[in-house]
Amino acid sequence: MELLEKRILQDGTVKEGNILKVDSFLNHQLDVELLNEIGKEFKRLFADKKITKILTIEASGIAIASVAAQYFGVPVLFAKKSKSQNLDGELYTSVVHSYTYGKDYTITVAKKFLSPREHILIIDDFLAVGKALNGLLDIAAQAGATVEGIGIVVEKGFQEGGKNLRRQGYNLHSLAIVDSMENGKLVFRKQ
Repeated sequence: MELLEKRILQDGTVKEGNILKVDSFLNHQLDVELLNEIGKEFKRLFADKKITKILTIEASGIAIASVAAQYFGVPVLFAKKSKSQNLDGELYTSVVHSYTYGKDYTITVAKKFLSPREHILIIDDFLAVGKALNGLLDIAAQAGATVEGIGIVVEKGFQEGGKNLRRQGYNLHSLAIVDSMENGKLVFRKQ
């Protein structure tokens, strides 16, 4: 997605440890017009799929999934990263390691919101090694839900997450794939 790549080049910054910061427009402060274009693009990419729900993980995925959901006309369900007192009943859980925060956490989804009848689209902001996505896929499998696709805003193509998911047969579309971030210079994969 050329619009997204231009915005990453304009406002993104590369930090030590191959960290790409896009917090000024994607995952802290939000450019809603850009999110709207991202939502339209996900609808275009998955238009032929029967989507009944969008699944994401808190917190950065929620805004992206919510904007996309309006084009699909479906609800958004997000996995919580910590158990709260207002989560009641039976839960699906999966342990996820966060590279960004350097710790493991248990994500949870209430069973009443995810069933074998669901055809889900998983949406998230970043894909690197795929730990968060693997947790969401685990929860979908526990529920018996059908994963129709995975939509990622920015994929670090030089890490193994996307390659592994594609090898497993998932219908994965990333809007911008960064092939390298050497010396602070971003190189995008031609798609």
